[in-house]
Amino acid sequence: MLELKLRRTGNSLSTSWPEEALARMNAKEGDTLYAIETPQGFLVTPFDPKFVRTMEAAEEAFRRYGNAYRELAKK
Repeated sequence: MLELKLRRTGNSLSTSWPEEALARMNAKEGDTLYAIETPQGFLVTPFDPKFVRTMEAAEEAFRRYGNAYRELAKK
């Protein structure tokens, strides 16, 4: 289990993450982490869920209209 302590930084609260936890998330200094609320609590992830949904929709469109995209690419 990973334990994070909240510390005051100016007018905000912050945490420090162990290097091994960041390495497992493939996250580094300057990256954005997203806190997604779930029924079990919050999930912290480096992956933007909105971007993932957008890419899934794009993949579906490419599958459905692949012939039209190929024709448009020729022009």
